Amino acid sequence: MTLNDLGFNEQLNKYRKEQHLESFGIARVISEHKDRYIVRTEFNELEAELIGNLRFTAQSKYDLPAVGDWVAINEYDKNKALIHSVYPRTSILERKAIGEGSKTQIIAANINYGLIVQSVNRDFNINRIERYLTICNSAKIKPIVIISKIDLIQKFELDQLLTKIKERIKDVSIIAVSNQTQQGIDEIKVELVKGNTYCLLGSSGVGKSTLINTLTGIHFMNIGEISKSIDRGKHVTTHRELIVTEDGILIDNPGMREVGIANDSEGLKMTFDEITNLSYNCKFNDCSHTNEKGCAIIEAIENGELDNNLYTNFQKMERERMFFTSSVEERKKKDKNLGKLIKKVVKQRKKDKY
Repeated sequence: MTLNDLGFNEQLNKYRKEQHLESFGIARVISEHKDRYIVRTEFNELEAELIGNLRFTAQSKYDLPAVGDWVAINEYDKNKALIHSVYPRTSILERKAIGEGSKTQIIAANINYGLIVQSVNRDFNINRIERYLTICNSAKIKPIVIISKIDLIQKFELDQLLTKIKERIKDVSIIAVSNQTQQGIDEIKVELVKGNTYCLLGSSGVGKSTLINTLTGIHFMNIGEISKSIDRGKHVTTHRELIVTEDGILIDNPGMREVGIANDSEGLKMTFDEITNLSYNCKFNDCSHTNEKGCAIIEAIENGELDNNLYTNFQKMERERMFFTSSVEERKKKDKNLGKLIKKVVKQRKKDKY
C-alpha cells in the first residue's frame, strides 16, 4: 500500500515540506477512541496518542485529530506512535452535537463524497435525506444517495419511491441497491475512485456496514440481523472507522439518531436551491416567506409548483440553524465577558500587591 492509496496528495506533501515535517512519519487516522487513536501508514497500523504540547495547546476540538485526518507521527515502540501535529483539512463533515447546546461534532475529515444510506423499510424518510444532504453541502463534499434493502419491496413500490425522491431531490445521484441480490452494487463501484474518501451516513440498521462488506468482498465490519420487531438491522458500529480498499477509502459511522443543523447557511441554500432561487423573486427584500403578499415562495406552493413538504422541512432546518447561530453568539459573548472579568481581577490583584 502507498500513501497515495490512503489519499495523500501533492498539496499535503507541499505542506509537509513548508512546515519542515520531513523528519516525522506520515499517517492517517482510521479510528478514534477518546484520547487514543489508530493510525495507518503505508506499512502498518499503529496505536497512537497525542504529545502533551498538542493536547494542552489545543483551543478547540478542531485542533485535535479526527477520523480521516493526516497526522505527523513519531514511532517510539513496536506498533506505538506519538502524534505531533495535524495536517490542514480539505473538508470537515460535522453536525450539531446532540444535547450539547451550541457545540458541533466532527463526523470525519478530508472527505470527497458522502454516501447517504437510507433503507426502504421503516427508516425511510425524505426529510432525513435532506438533512444529510445539507451537512454534505455545508462541507462542500459531493453527496450520493443510496436506497438500500430494495429486495424487501416489489418493483412497482420501488419505482414509486424513487419517483417520490426525485421530485424532492434533484441533481443528486440516487442508486437503489440490495446487498442480498447485489442489484445496484456495480453502480456504486463505478462511483468509487482509488484515493478518494467516501463517508457512509445514515441511521442505525440501514445497512452501512453490510454495504462495506459487499463492496470490499471482505468481512470488514460486524453486522446484525434484521430485528422482526422493529423491521431494521440491529445497531452494530460503535465508532467511526476508515477502511482502505482497492477502489477507494470508506469511512463507516455509528448510526445517527439525530442530524442537527449547525450554523452554515450555504449548505441549506444548496440543498434547497429551488426555494433559494424563488426567494429572489419576492416583492420585498426582507420577506419572511410566511404570509406576505408578493412572496414568490407562497405563490409557488399555492400554484403547485413547489412541494409544501419540502418547504416545511426547509423552514424547520432554518429555525434550527438560526437557533444554533444565536446560541454560538451568546456563548462567545459570555466567554468574552468572562475574559474581561478575569483580566479585571488580575489587574486589581496586581494593584493590591503593590
